[in-house]
Amino acid sequence: MLKRNHSNDDGPGANVTNWLLEENQPSVRYYTMIDLLDMSENDGEAKRANSLIPYSGWGHDIMKTQKPEGYWEAHEPRSPREWFNFLRFPLFRSSIWRGMILSDMGFTKSEPGVQRLSEQVFRYMLSLGSPLNIFTEEVCIVGNTAAMMSRFGYGDDRRIRKLYDWMIEDQREDGGWNCSQGKPGTLDCWEALSALSTIPKAGRTAAIKRAIERGAEFYLERNLFKEGARYSPWFRFHYPTHYFYDILVGLDVLTGLGYAGDRRLQPALQILSSKRRKDGTWLLDRSHPDEVPHDTRRNTRPLTLERPGMPSKWITLKAMRVLKRVEEAN
Repeated sequence: MLKRNHSNDDGPGANVTNWLLEENQPSVRYYTMIDLLDMSENDGEAKRANSLIPYSGWGHDIMKTQKPEGYWEAHEPRSPREWFNFLRFPLFRSSIWRGMILSDMGFTKSEPGVQRLSEQVFRYMLSLGSPLNIFTEEVCIVGNTAAMMSRFGYGDDRRIRKLYDWMIEDQREDGGWNCSQGKPGTLDCWEALSALSTIPKAGRTAAIKRAIERGAEFYLERNLFKEGARYSPWFRFHYPTHYFYDILVGLDVLTGLGYAGDRRLQPALQILSSKRRKDGTWLLDRSHPDEVPHDTRRNTRPLTLERPGMPSKWITLKAMRVLKRVEEAN
């Protein structure tokens, strides 16, 4: 018998866990079982939920529009340069962005569509002998690609390991990362720390452990949101997050890395708790791009899975996962 309630769900909205366990979104159902209910990946119900991820829900909706060659765009590029840009643009709707969502949903290289996408990424974005590769790019795309490919199951590939080496070398003296060379770290550049979190503890070298420690300290020193003037989008919850930051992103990464008991998380946790609705859920506040200081929003069509302003299964799952980690650490 599946245990459907957890202590995080004993207060407002005692049926939230049941809502997350509904079968219409098998990714949410599976991660609810594993992350909130402590079920084994080998449990029969968990295995069944995992097996259904490619066949229904958000991931299935994305995958069914993939072209046979492994991309989502309308036509195949005519040159390596076109391929390199093609996988990333238009922002938030091209192949690399869809792939990141699929990796969050639990898709792996066992799926033929993931294999085809990964072949294109290796060929046109990670070719070590080509001047057109992401090793000359910004940390956001490097970190997101490393995390995506690691979740797909390619974390041991030498080209993916090289991405991690690149991120360690790019870490600033203050422990953070920044897309702008020569500048100190910024909370906005969370992708490297998130990517490092995907490496199993047993596989973390001394250099990786040190980078994680320094990166975590960078965020904890700032309580996950204290950097410059108050920036409203950091206090709103989004998914997909693409390369944007908010405090739920920070809380998920930091608690997942083992810092759930650090008292410096408390200001961010108070904000998280204050945003919980009376029915026990959290809203998807906005779709990205949210407020941005350039023309991205005007020229970009958002990619959404759930309706902004409505209770979100994915946001609620992440928030409850954070609170569970904190509860267990204290």
